[in-house]
Amino acid sequence: MSAATAPPREATATPSPSTPARGRARASGWERRAPLLPALVFMLVVTQLPFLATVVYSFRSWNLLRPDSQAWVGVANYAAVFTDRQFLGAAANTILITASCVVVAMLLGIGLALLLDRRFPGRGVVRTLVITPFLILPVATALLWKHIMFEPVFGLVNFVLSPFGVETFDWVSQAPVLSVVVALVWQWTPFMMLLVLAGLQSQGGDVLEAGQVDGAGPWQSFVWITLPHLRRYIELGVLLGSVYVVNTFDTIYMMTQGGPGTASANLPFYIYQRTFLGFDIGQSAAMGVVVVVGTIIVATLALRLIFRTFMNAQEARS
Repeated sequence: MSAATAPPREATATPSPSTPARGRARASGWERRAPLLPALVFMLVVTQLPFLATVVYSFRSWNLLRPDSQAWVGVANYAAVFTDRQFLGAAANTILITASCVVVAMLLGIGLALLLDRRFPGRGVVRTLVITPFLILPVATALLWKHIMFEPVFGLVNFVLSPFGVETFDWVSQAPVLSVVVALVWQWTPFMMLLVLAGLQSQGGDVLEAGQVDGAGPWQSFVWITLPHLRRYIELGVLLGSVYVVNTFDTIYMMTQGGPGTASANLPFYIYQRTFLGFDIGQSAAMGVVVVVGTIIVATLALRLIFRTFMNAQEARS
């Protein structure tokens, strides 16, 4: 029988040689992830379940003074939040306090890092002393600035400024936002300094020497060589500092109590006031959801910017 008239052979399905290897790789991946599953479950229970409960509460008109007030009101609480002048004022204070603290602390941190990157006797001791404010508890920091630095009669700030006519100025009452910002800057400057100092110590000396050979002075070397190298560290410091400072509660609680009135209240403190002083669970839950969503949006945009910077740096090196 010729090949043309021979009956066709039955096609036999042969398994792909990559299928067993793929299955083993998948099983190995699950084996590596298995020890992390309890931590993941714990994180979901601790963080996401309370947030879901907050979302449910935000659609109800629940006031603790009226136990029978748990009625479903839809988005009425959110509408009340965006028309609440005190909430908008607290949001403005949050932006002002966060931006002022992060910018000033970063500028001071860059200056201190440049100084501490130089060699001089006792540099290790000076570095330790500069880092100390970041290691103090925020409550202790707030009490220190309120009762020792900003005290109107015996405070050190008025004592130093007394030759300029400032003797009994009550900083906490008459300039509450400025007082909070100064205390936060004092606390967060060492953190910014550590990040920038790590970036300075990771910079190769050959690049600076090449710039000096080409005729670049100290200022040109800093602007065109050092500052671009520090961009990743500065962006990381701004992101982390903003995430932590925007949640500031203890400093405001211990120094100003959000006052006078709500002049120095930020969003976390104002939500605390509406929850535990105003007993309005529904609107405070809606405020919390709005703050969380806004923080996630800002953090996502900042993380994308940082990742883009890292990718551009890796592409430039390759």
